[in-house]
Amino acid sequence: MGICGTAMGNIAVMLKNIGHEISGADTGVYEPMKSVLENAGIEICEGWDVERLKKISPDLVVVGNVISRMNVEIEWLLQTRAFEFTSLADLIGSKIIGSRPALVVSGTHGKTTTTTIASYLLSQIDPGTGWMIGGVPKDLPGGSNFGSAGSPFAIEGDEYDTAFFDKRSKFIHYRPRVLLINNIEFDHADIFRDLYDVKRTFTHVRRVVSGGGAIVENGDDENIASLEPTPWVKRVKVGFEAGSDLRISDFKEGEFGSSFVLNFGGASKKIEWGLQGEFNARNAAMAIAGVAEILGVQNPLGLKSLSSLKNFGGVRRRQELILRGEKVCAIEDFGHHPTAIAKTLKSVRERFRGRKIFACFEPRSNTAKTNVFEAEFAESLKLADRAYIGFCNSKKIADEKRMDTSRLAKIGGENFAAFESNGALLERLVSDAKAESAKIACVFFSNGSFDSIHKKFAEIFAEK
Repeated sequence: MGICGTAMGNIAVMLKNIGHEISGADTGVYEPMKSVLENAGIEICEGWDVERLKKISPDLVVVGNVISRMNVEIEWLLQTRAFEFTSLADLIGSKIIGSRPALVVSGTHGKTTTTTIASYLLSQIDPGTGWMIGGVPKDLPGGSNFGSAGSPFAIEGDEYDTAFFDKRSKFIHYRPRVLLINNIEFDHADIFRDLYDVKRTFTHVRRVVSGGGAIVENGDDENIASLEPTPWVKRVKVGFEAGSDLRISDFKEGEFGSSFVLNFGGASKKIEWGLQGEFNARNAAMAIAGVAEILGVQNPLGLKSLSSLKNFGGVRRRQELILRGEKVCAIEDFGHHPTAIAKTLKSVRERFRGRKIFACFEPRSNTAKTNVFEAEFAESLKLADRAYIGFCNSKKIADEKRMDTSRLAKIGGENFAAFESNGALLERLVSDAKAESAKIACVFFSNGSFDSIHKKFAEIFAEK
């Protein structure tokens, strides 16, 4: 089986583990997925080569959604029809999920963490649980697991398009018995025209939820509330506001973790764990409600595995502390949307009270490379004491739609600086950190490699 696209890494590992021969190709593979694939014995080739594809002679080519027309392998494949091809989402739906009870986690933010929490809780109740997570979990044996045919399957449900030949959102293929919707905001400006367009695709996925299942949704989100009614399926609301079926209250956080109380049907349960931020408390509550629904448990507070959240470590690159020093701390985060960045900075501010916050941002996602959120990024990054804007490779975007990092820095004000290379950013950041008399916490935001400057920064300030 040939696989193109690094976003498919965890599924590639799963398929390898159940006996398929796997190889793949891409133009760049980043950590931590690079090591995950290498450790699984999966060969990833650099670039595209028709002769190499012919030599491999796969039974099936799985085409990632980052692959477009004019790719030499795709053009040859379409011309010759030498090998069968499909999308990753269709492969997952038809060959991995099938008739299994699927817990599909969707929403603009929090999908990876919420799916990981749900998989973690489910696996302790049903060892046959399967999962597919778009990240590297710290408390599970890997980001994917086939599990047993009759057991639940938890999967991160992405609203991004499926493939160059199928422009529906990927989650449409995932056959949800229970659908979680964390939140809805405008994102993926390269795929969706506006917020209405985003809401439309969430309306579509709600229409394919099993009538015997449920939709678990953020009860505090106005955009979710504005979607059309779903009289064919049960809906469970989760949130901080009164009226939620599973209500979150009494949230508190500190440097080493947080706590909150879950309220359901007149009963309550306190959760203490190592993750920070109200958004993570909501992620946990959503996962708990979803797990209860997929298992048919009437009271989510009665789940046997809840106490294990105390030891839950989360997901790599989600508020991951990569340096804890007396003067300098460093955090790596996957944030690439203004809302996610703002929530993380608020949590970091609370977590590291008394420290100055330095935020480094690499505009790397397809949306971040455009100017659609320029002003919003500036407002979010103002929550830090200083903001450093990294290199933005936006050559493929039309001039009138392109992110201008200098303009972003100008909007942000005197505590912002934009750089023509990530190396130049690191040089300035190190200089500022050494000159700063106060203790600092530096957050690196990127959904790519950021040219590994976060690792270099941590090495420089590691206390001997």
